Amino acid sequence: MGEWAEKQVVNIERWGWYSIAVSLLLAMINLGIALASGSLAVEAETVHNLVDLLAAISVSVGLKLSTRKSKAFPYGLYKLENVVAVALAVMTFVTAYEIARNALFAQAHPTTVSPWMLGGIVAATVIPLVFSYFELRIGRAANSPALIASAKEYRTHIFTSGIVFAALAGQRLHLPLDRIAALVIVIAIGKTGWELLVGGMRVLLDASLDAETLLEIRRIIASEPTVAGIEWVTGRNAGRFRFVEAEVALRVRELEKAEAVTRRIEAQIRQTVPYVDRVLIHVEPVARTHLRYAIPLVNPGGVLSDHLGDAPYFALVTIRLADGAVEEQQILPNPYLAEERAKGIQVAEWLVAQKVDVVLLKEKVRGRGPAYVFGDAGVEVRQTDAGTLAEAIKAQGVSETQSEGDND
Repeated sequence: MGEWAEKQVVNIERWGWYSIAVSLLLAMINLGIALASGSLAVEAETVHNLVDLLAAISVSVGLKLSTRKSKAFPYGLYKLENVVAVALAVMTFVTAYEIARNALFAQAHPTTVSPWMLGGIVAATVIPLVFSYFELRIGRAANSPALIASAKEYRTHIFTSGIVFAALAGQRLHLPLDRIAALVIVIAIGKTGWELLVGGMRVLLDASLDAETLLEIRRIIASEPTVAGIEWVTGRNAGRFRFVEAEVALRVRELEKAEAVTRRIEAQIRQTVPYVDRVLIHVEPVARTHLRYAIPLVNPGGVLSDHLGDAPYFALVTIRLADGAVEEQQILPNPYLAEERAKGIQVAEWLVAQKVDVVLLKEKVRGRGPAYVFGDAGVEVRQTDAGTLAEAIKAQGVSETQSEGDND
């Protein structure tokens, strides 16, 4: 979003009033031409403008009231914007019906066309073209369905005004295009009305957020090191705002730590996904079927290192709890071996990101930076006297031993 657009988002309500002014101007232009020319097509476009004027007033009211909350509406009136969009669609259908009825059954009457009328239609085409560009930009920046719906309706005027111009030009050349032009306008208006109706009703019926947004939210949650699994993620729109809900399994079991994790996830979702009003994270303790161990090594052959940060390699071993079998084993180089400062903390954060459950160490890290990193992520730190990787894993078996966080 550009700087100009960001400033406009602060007060998008005024765009509703801009829309009223533009609709009124277009209605006055077309009404004057319709009265002077007697053209059915211009008359239809005038009715179209008058409906848009009423819709613009509704949009302005919707934007003003949508963010208010009360005891009766604790979640706010966000969906009022979508109600406005649906009302705009209904008005569009009514307009299409009136135009079609007049085009098919109204009595024919002579049409007068003058150059100034053609100039007026050109103006009635350029005005919505320019205005809809800015209104659509603001509507998308503010994620406002009412403004987006209004801008799309103005885009329809660009097309229908072109049809009106062709009809008037045809009448000037003695070509009877007036009724045909009116029917073409009906088709264009009906298509716009259908799009607005479908979009508004999806939100009113609590349709899910789009797949791309849900995938982004899922990615954010999965990036949290303490998250062992994601049961489900869902969300819905309400006006321009989004409501997100998820259920996750965490490695941490302490209530205070779990609350801190959910606050981090919520903050990251709000920072990444725009216009999120509420995030609700349901937390379940992880049901462990496997344990993922991290063991510092001197070499890929499996000799254990005496240090965490200075270990050239790390073995990541996944053990199945049911029978103690090794299900997966990886030897990875230490990506922070060459670092001079905070090496241990960086290695600890890297291991947490690898979703390890237990770290086997020869050295004691109690009271040091890595211990706090592991503790906050719910990762156990266990002491081992083994000399090789095979001995260390064999000594663990499938039993849950006491972590260093609780022992000296």
